[in-house]
Amino acid sequence: MIKYRLIHLFSVHLTLILISFVLMGCRSKLSQEQEKVAFRYNEHKNINSLDPAFAKDLADIQAVNQLFNGLVELNDSLQIQPCIAEKWQLSDDGLTYDFTLRSDVYFHDNEVFRSRKVIASDFEYTFNRLRDPDLSAPGGWVLDQVSSLRAVDDVTLEIKLKKPFPPFLSILAMKYCSVVPHEAITYYGSEFRKHPIGTGPFMFKRWEENLKLVFVKNPNYFQKDPNGISLPYLDAVAITFVPDKLSEFLAFTQNNIDFISGLDASYKDELLTSDGNLRQRYRDEVQMLKGPYLNTEYVAFYMDSEVPEVQSKLIRSAVNHGIDRVKMMTFLRNGIGRPAQGGMIPLGLQGYRPSEEVSYNPELARAQIQQYTNETGQVPQITITTTSNYLSFCEYIQRELSDVGLRIAISVTPASTLKTAKANGKLDIFRASWVADYPDAENYLSLFYSKNFAPRGPNYTHFKSDLFDQWYESSQQINDVNSRTQLYQRMDSLVMESSAVIPLFYDEVVRFIQRGVEGLGMNPTNILDLRTVRKINKTTEN
Repeated sequence: MIKYRLIHLFSVHLTLILISFVLMGCRSKLSQEQEKVAFRYNEHKNINSLDPAFAKDLADIQAVNQLFNGLVELNDSLQIQPCIAEKWQLSDDGLTYDFTLRSDVYFHDNEVFRSRKVIASDFEYTFNRLRDPDLSAPGGWVLDQVSSLRAVDDVTLEIKLKKPFPPFLSILAMKYCSVVPHEAITYYGSEFRKHPIGTGPFMFKRWEENLKLVFVKNPNYFQKDPNGISLPYLDAVAITFVPDKLSEFLAFTQNNIDFISGLDASYKDELLTSDGNLRQRYRDEVQMLKGPYLNTEYVAFYMDSEVPEVQSKLIRSAVNHGIDRVKMMTFLRNGIGRPAQGGMIPLGLQGYRPSEEVSYNPELARAQIQQYTNETGQVPQITITTTSNYLSFCEYIQRELSDVGLRIAISVTPASTLKTAKANGKLDIFRASWVADYPDAENYLSLFYSKNFAPRGPNYTHFKSDLFDQWYESSQQINDVNSRTQLYQRMDSLVMESSAVIPLFYDEVVRFIQRGVEGLGMNPTNILDLRTVRKINKTTEN
């Protein structure tokens, strides 16, 4: 055991040396370019592409967000804001959007062109490229609601929908919809993934895959702060790719990177108390920010299963009432995340509402299990399938429910296997999570629309309700936010009453930031926005 720990510590030490050399290399190169201040972070999941059409994973989205812009964007409160489009109009029938573009937005200067202004036909090209079947871009679905689009002139873009769809502007804020120049796509072809040219606050400088990625300030960026000062404040962004989370944390404690996002089991008890506060030894050097994250963690039942316990609402309800979610968050997450006390729509999104259907009531759970046993003559037993990352949660559920008389087995499978199996109806009960693609409750409720049955859609539970379907379709005809929100809540309540899914907790964005960093906010989509970040100490040396 001692030998193993020495080897592990030696490995971590070597990793930290590697991070230091990488960052020194970044600093050395950047200093030659008169770099003043660089924001440094590590991306442990690596980056696959810098082409926004392929920005599917959060790691890719974070990087792409520094390089590209779209028609609109979200602020930290998830409200739609103008970006390259300075204004827009929606027709009375909810079908036609007319966007008016700014006239001061330019693509980054590069070897293909200089001083190239963005015009409406660039968005027409971008969107047509996005849904080109030959490209096979994962973001092509975002334009499923579009019947036609055209550049009316250089500053006007018209988009027509097949039917009214109130969340459409939220979808346009996704990085998939960032504008790209056709000349660069023609010139680089598939290599555009590592030669990105956008309009964002930073420009691509250098990428050594699996090692480091460097962006530099865009001197021609069009956005300014409230005082009229051009953004961004930073001169550069330096990203490393060390996969080990513990090594990332140690690099952070040594001030080799400026922030870390999320909480990993390898260091959660070192950094936080059990109730989610920073330990005293870190409070002088580290800032902690946390807030709602559009991610609901839950247990799902496959409603077409032939297993009697899965078909029994008594058992599904007992699972719901037999789990102490507050205790679960304290012991397994050090207080990061909110125990589910509502439906599938998470805290932080319009449509969330506290729910009596989701509550800890072990006496009720015990009575429901006893009733099932009396009615069937069988002692109920179920199997939950999960991945190794969430094994501790399922073991916790197993212990909780054994106390009320429900036997639980746990099946651990790789994430890719679980994904395929749940899509094809091969799992009776499984742990899952849903992170919003766009900030509208429709994104969560689409999981229960019967026309979205997996594998062709995201309804993995095969939940079916004619009333729910009717409400779901009606909600897409309602433009008034308050009226639509009220209908969303009724739909969510209907799903909770069935116990087809058991919400466990709503995740939280948590960021740990060096004290010298200012202006790094947070948002429920966990997108990294570096436009307004400053560093008090301009030197990047330790």
